[in-house]
Amino acid sequence: MSTRLKNIIGMVEISTPSTPRIIKLRRARVEWPTIGLASAIYGGWAALTYWFDAVPWWLALPAAAWLIAWQMSLQHEVLHGHPTKSRKINAALGFVPLSLWLPYERYRQLHLSHHRDHLLTDPLDDPESYYLSPDNWRKRPWLVRMLTRFRNTSAGRLLLNPAFAIPHFLIGDARALLAGSRPHWRIWTVHLLGVAAILAWVCGVCHIPLWQYLVFFVYPGFALASLRSFAEHRAAAVPGHRTAIVENAPVLGLLFLYNNLHVVHHDHPFMPWYAIPAFYRAHRAKLIQQNAGLVYDGYRDVIGRYLFRMHHSPVLEREQPRPVGRAA
Repeated sequence: MSTRLKNIIGMVEISTPSTPRIIKLRRARVEWPTIGLASAIYGGWAALTYWFDAVPWWLALPAAAWLIAWQMSLQHEVLHGHPTKSRKINAALGFVPLSLWLPYERYRQLHLSHHRDHLLTDPLDDPESYYLSPDNWRKRPWLVRMLTRFRNTSAGRLLLNPAFAIPHFLIGDARALLAGSRPHWRIWTVHLLGVAAILAWVCGVCHIPLWQYLVFFVYPGFALASLRSFAEHRAAAVPGHRTAIVENAPVLGLLFLYNNLHVVHHDHPFMPWYAIPAFYRAHRAKLIQQNAGLVYDGYRDVIGRYLFRMHHSPVLEREQPRPVGRAA
């Protein structure tokens, strides 16, 4: 590995094509690119909300969606132990509930559970799976089945995913709260205090009606973030074949903090976002071999292939099939 790449990642020992796992990692005390990123996100959100009435809707909508999706990418980065060695400082950076509906700590719990690679895409064990068990599928009314199929297209994921995923999550956590789960009550109490502070700024100071914040920021922001997860994983018999790569995505790659190169993230979840592209270039051939060629040529390729065609069948038996990918 080149000296430049070692300096970017800060590793004492690093994986090689024959040993794809990181052996040892020297972490910077503070990862300043991530601090700068957080400043840009929160500063941009504060500015956009404050001057919201002065910005034309056709510019405010994509800017608001970008900032919410970018903060969700930041939260994903933070929950993996960035940008400092202090979990409390990191949590404080990721906690701010700009999206209103998702407590950071619940996201952290669910996402770390998703990183059990041998269970990826399993509808019973992977909390981020978009597959359903046969029993779950049989219980769904025909209209819900039809909408579920549409949500497995790129058009459906962008248009419908927030309408599906947000209520599903909230109902699940509401059941835990009603059952008296103390961890859930603790997380949600703190989260709602944060939501109250956000709405005091948005509605009280900036005079943005709640419905406008939901329409301009929350819904499209999560919809845009959902594009990243749309083609990240596909069921396969071999766990290493379940994680995709989306190359040639300079703009959306930055929005997603280079988790479009998702195999790298699952192999090395503690690697900082700004080190992923250089690592991928250095190990591209091995990584593509590792995931059986499940590679897309940018998000235009992803959207074009699956605009109105399902990325995968909604139902997954416990025995997972092999993926169909493009050799690169």
